[in-house]
Amino acid sequence: MTNLKKGQSVNEFGQLFLCATPIGNLEDITLRVLRVFQEVDLIAAEDTRRTLRLLNHYGISKPLTSYYEHNQRQKGPFIIEQLLQGKKVALVSDAGMPGISDPGENLVQEALAAGVPVTVLPGPSAVLAALSLSGLSTRRFVFEGFLPRPRRERKQRIQELAGEPRTLVLFESPHRLLETLPLLLESWGPRKAAVVREVTKKFEEVIRGTLAEVWEHFKVEAPRGELVLVIEGQSILNKANDGVETSREGASSEAIEERIEELLDMVAFRAERGENPRDVLREIARKYNLSRRRLYQSWIKARNQKADSPSHLKKGES
Repeated sequence: MTNLKKGQSVNEFGQLFLCATPIGNLEDITLRVLRVFQEVDLIAAEDTRRTLRLLNHYGISKPLTSYYEHNQRQKGPFIIEQLLQGKKVALVSDAGMPGISDPGENLVQEALAAGVPVTVLPGPSAVLAALSLSGLSTRRFVFEGFLPRPRRERKQRIQELAGEPRTLVLFESPHRLLETLPLLLESWGPRKAAVVREVTKKFEEVIRGTLAEVWEHFKVEAPRGELVLVIEGQSILNKANDGVETSREGASSEAIEERIEELLDMVAFRAERGENPRDVLREIARKYNLSRRRLYQSWIKARNQKADSPSHLKKGES
């Protein structure tokens, strides 16, 4: 409910500006955000030290107040009161768009409930930047944010997302990546993926491949920096219904051959854990509605071709 002082109208309220800030490169800030920084009365920042460096870089001096996960209950009412008094407030997160995977969404809800005007100044987004760089389908996607930290809850959430047909975008800590990748592989099977590291920064890097290949890479090269995972959706794994003629036995041989390398990655991954490759092939055929006979024949063919190959170069070798 709006709390109006005697004689005060809604038009006399201040305004909350949701300002996107650079996710790595300071030059990515927009001219509009810089102008609003100069015009507002207060900047509410998730990390005041980081925001202060940004302001100093552009020669801007404004009052700062912190607003983050652990003080939002105390600072939220203070910021709303400033807005009700007619102050203009800019809200910024550590990096990127405030309100996405941070407590900014709560302040927006409180401002709207109080009748305060809210506007957005779009700009850098780690989610969209990683999705664009991934090389995977961008037509339809879903942003999941961070997976739960406890392993059991994380595994459960991964299983719940297994049937998601859209491209998935996840945030993950470098300290948990090597625990998360095998969980994804075990539950989701051989999917294409990309890990975007340090996007827009000096050491920006994108690791593309199957989940198994990405996992193997980071077992050798320890993950560091800020990471975004982009993984293809479940429906892309099963192309039986995408216009390719199928038989009563399941998906066509063309559908199997198209993804045989990824299927073999899954077989190899499970075999390393002591499972029988034949049992794994049987399970994959059942899980993805594939013909077990055709899948097995394709596996034998690919295995023989690999054995007959004069060299076994890893990706990037020559």
